[in-house]
Amino acid sequence: MIDLYTAATPNGHKISIALEEMALPYNVIAIDLSSGVQKQPEYLKLNPNGRIPTIVDRDNDDFVVFESGAILVYLGEKSGKFYPTEAKKRSQVLQWLMFQMGGIGPMMGQANVFFRYFPEKLQPAIDRYQNEVKRLFGVMDGHLAENQFLAGDYSIADIANWAWVRTHNWSGVDIADFLHLTRWVQEIAARPAAQKGIEIPKRAEPEDVVKGVQSILVR
Repeated sequence: MIDLYTAATPNGHKISIALEEMALPYNVIAIDLSSGVQKQPEYLKLNPNGRIPTIVDRDNDDFVVFESGAILVYLGEKSGKFYPTEAKKRSQVLQWLMFQMGGIGPMMGQANVFFRYFPEKLQPAIDRYQNEVKRLFGVMDGHLAENQFLAGDYSIADIANWAWVRTHNWSGVDIADFLHLTRWVQEIAARPAAQKGIEIPKRAEPEDVVKGVQSILVR
C-alpha cells in the first residue's frame, strides 16, 4: 500500500493518474493547502520542501519520495509500467518528463499567477508567461505531429505533461490552433485512469486534514 499525500492540483493529479494507470493500491491523504498544514513540522519530516505530492511506500520500509517527477520515476520502476527499461527509450521518457518539470509546469504556473491571482493586472508579465506557454505548446505540437505520444508508447512523460496541459484555459492560453496537441489531450482524456485520477482527491474536510497529519506520527 502507498500513502499519497496530495491536493487537487496538476502536480497532485500526476501521481493519482499514475497510480490508477499502474493499478497500484494506495491510500489518499488530502492536504488542504490553504490551511498551511503542508508547512507543519510533521509534514516537513516527509517533504522538507513543504509541497505536495509526497508518497510513503509502506511495502518498502515506509520509503518516502517527494517531488512529482521523482515519484513518477519511482512508481514506474516499482510497477514496471509506463517507464521503459531499455536505456534509449528510458532516456526519451526522461527528456519529456524534464520538459514538463522545467518548462511546462513552471511557465504555466507563472501564467496562472499573473493571469488569475495577482492583485494587479501586469500585462507585460502576463504576456511573457503566456507567450512562453504558447511556445512550449508549439514544441509539443510539432513533435506530436509525427508521434502519437511524447516518447514512443504512452508513458509517465505523457501523464506529467497532460496533467498540466489539460488546464491550459486556467493559464489563459487556447490550444485550438495546436491540432496535434489537441488530439493528444483528447486521447489521454479518454483514458479511464486519467478520468479517475483528476477527481482525486476530493476536497479535504478540516478534520480529514488533521487526521492525515496525525497519521504521519503514528505509522
